[in-house]
Amino acid sequence: MRVIAGTARHLILKTIPGMNTRPTTDRIKETLFNMLSWQVEGSRFLDLFSGSGGIGIEALSRGARQAVFVEHNRRAAACIRENLEHTRLHEKGLVLEKDAMSALSWLESRKDCFDYIFMDPPYGRLLEKDVLLFLEHSSLCDEHTRIIVESDLDTSFSYLADTELEIQKEKKYKTNKHTFIGRKI
Repeated sequence: MRVIAGTARHLILKTIPGMNTRPTTDRIKETLFNMLSWQVEGSRFLDLFSGSGGIGIEALSRGARQAVFVEHNRRAAACIRENLEHTRLHEKGLVLEKDAMSALSWLESRKDCFDYIFMDPPYGRLLEKDVLLFLEHSSLCDEHTRIIVESDLDTSFSYLADTELEIQKEKKYKTNKHTFIGRKI
């Protein structure tokens, strides 16, 4: 896994061994950031279920002013810190070694607001639903925040119909998809 573009372009990122994380492939990461294009520069980026931090680090490399990484796994959080040091982006990154819901509550207590909230939770456990229902009325996002969920192809977001959130776009790949979600206008 490597950084695709920006100040840390071509640098190889470490991942933890085993199946505890599923790093987003370079090709899918490149497609995602091509869709986000110039909008990442100067943004605040929240990377939930960060794994090795590849998505948030890509955002920083492309000019995001800050990225917050949330990863409960101690080894993965240490890997993110190493990757931030290796890419010389550590001053713009904050690693929270917490579960996603605790981290969201802590960030909300600080009155943080993000331009992008990306999450790649373990598949099939409905963790994205818990996060989205929390974000529906949270100060962590506003009408301009774009929430991006990486999930398997079978993940349903039909429950969003009863919320203040809506699907804005969906990009399917061979084995997974990115769902772009925002507040209803």
